[in-house]
Amino acid sequence: MRNLPTKKRLNACRLLPIFFTFFVLSSCSVKKIVYFNDLQSDSLRIFKEAAAFTEPTIQSDDILSVTIQTLDPTTSSVVNQAEIIQAIGASSATTLGNQVINGFLVDKEGYIQMTLLGKVQVKGLTTFQARERITEMATKYYKNPTVQVRFANFKITVLGEVARPATYTVPNEKVTVLDALGLAGDLTIYGKRENVLLVRDQVGQKELVRLNLNDSQVFQSPYFYMRQNDVLYVEPGKGKAAANNAARTQTFAIIGSLLSVLIVAFSRL
Repeated sequence: MRNLPTKKRLNACRLLPIFFTFFVLSSCSVKKIVYFNDLQSDSLRIFKEAAAFTEPTIQSDDILSVTIQTLDPTTSSVVNQAEIIQAIGASSATTLGNQVINGFLVDKEGYIQMTLLGKVQVKGLTTFQARERITEMATKYYKNPTVQVRFANFKITVLGEVARPATYTVPNEKVTVLDALGLAGDLTIYGKRENVLLVRDQVGQKELVRLNLNDSQVFQSPYFYMRQNDVLYVEPGKGKAAANNAARTQTFAIIGSLLSVLIVAFSRL
C-alpha cells in the first residue's frame, strides 16, 4: 500500500470499516435461517406417521357459530338468532383491536342458550358431536334440519420475532404451527427457528414445548397442530442482540477507525 497514491490509500482505508462490518455480519450461518435444513435439495421424504390431528373440544367461554337450515328459511331464522359478543383484545387476520363476534357463548356450566331449543350442553364435545346433539334436538321442531357448528373465536397468538405479532382468529380448527407463522408474516431474519416456544393451556396448567423448525421431524410432533388459545413465541437470536447493541456497534466503528489510522500511519513511514 506504500506505493499507492495518497488518494487511493485514503479510499482504501475508508473501506476497511465496511469490510470489517461485513465480515462480522456474514459470520452467522445461513443454515440456521432455513426451514427443515436437514432435507436435501433434491430429496423426497414421505412421513408415514405424520402428526395426527385431534379435534378440539368445546370449553366454557368459547363462542360457537351455530346455524340451522331448513327448506323454509323463515322458520329457522328465530333459532339462529345469536348473541353479539364484544371480544376485547381479539383480532382477525386483517383487523386488530376490538372485534364483534356473532355467536353463542358457552357458559360456566357448559351450556349455550338457543331460542326455541333451550339450553344445550356442549362442553367437552367436539363441534361434530355438538352438531349431532343440536340436530337431534332440532328434529323435534323442523323436518330434516341441516346444522352447522364451528368455533367463532378460535384464536391463537404469535409473539416475538415475527413480522406481525398479534392474536389471530382463524375460521377453522385445523391450524398448524406453519399456518400460524404464515398469518403473522413469517419469522424475521433474527428469529430462532430451532427453538420456537409453544405455550398451551392444559387442564388449568401451562404446558411449554420447544419446536425445532430446522428439523423436518416437526411434522411428526404431536404439537404440530395448534389448539385454541395456544401461544407461539419466537425468540430473538444473537443477530438481533448484536443489531440492538449500540455499544457493540460503536466498538466495531472504533476498531475500524483505529485500523484506518494505523494503516495510514504505517503507509507514511
